[in-house]
Amino acid sequence: MTTRRGLFVAPFDVLADPQVVGDLAVAAEHAGWDGFFLWDHLQYGERVREIADPWTCCAVVATRTERLLFGPMVTPLPRRRPQVLARQAASLSVLSRGRFVLGLGIGDDWVGEFGGYGDETDPRARGRMLDEGLAVLTGLLAGEPVDHEGAHYTARGAAFRPAAEVPIWLAGRYGNAAPLRRAARHDGFFVIGLEGPDDLDRVEEQLAAHEPADGFDLVVDLQPEQDPAPWLDRGASWVLTRVGPYDLDLDDVRRLIEAGP
Repeated sequence: MTTRRGLFVAPFDVLADPQVVGDLAVAAEHAGWDGFFLWDHLQYGERVREIADPWTCCAVVATRTERLLFGPMVTPLPRRRPQVLARQAASLSVLSRGRFVLGLGIGDDWVGEFGGYGDETDPRARGRMLDEGLAVLTGLLAGEPVDHEGAHYTARGAAFRPAAEVPIWLAGRYGNAAPLRRAARHDGFFVIGLEGPDDLDRVEEQLAAHEPADGFDLVVDLQPEQDPAPWLDRGASWVLTRVGPYDLDLDDVRRLIEAGP
């Protein structure tokens, strides 16, 4: 199994500038990192004052790097229109020559990111919206006519060009069955809240029961001081190093990235 190392970057405060994010992505590529993934939030509590748009940052990363895989990690589809998201994802895939990865989830309302803007606050309802939105999104990305009229989304006879093969990773907390089942139907599982590498044994056992496709990615994120080796040894195909979210110092971030994986 190929194992890869990436960065999991919160574009907050001193990193809330797409040009700075682009500089860091270039440094990451030169230092040997394999991926550069960006948090997607509207707000993140009182300690975070500035937040960049991750999609603008992704466009910068696409144009300034040649090898890195990148993408939002993760975008809450229940607050997006799948047809708009499909166009953005396809365009970024074309712009980067196929290096874009789309991370999706239901999101978290712990600081009012949903309720504060009139979006759905019930996580079970957001889960239903995610499943319905995925049906529309994946059809559009495949360039197929999509006829869907559901409780949340409508697409009548729509077909998008350019079509794009965009890997989709689904995020979910460890121990929750629904996100794992959902992820197994796509290309990867970004599992959150693991206590230790041994937890990956249970995740892999549960995933195997759903028969994910070959090349399925199992993704975890760690703090910079954590050793990635035990996680890679237990089956993670991607180990991401977290950058942020609080009290970021740009010089410290640069040193972390330039030190390499």
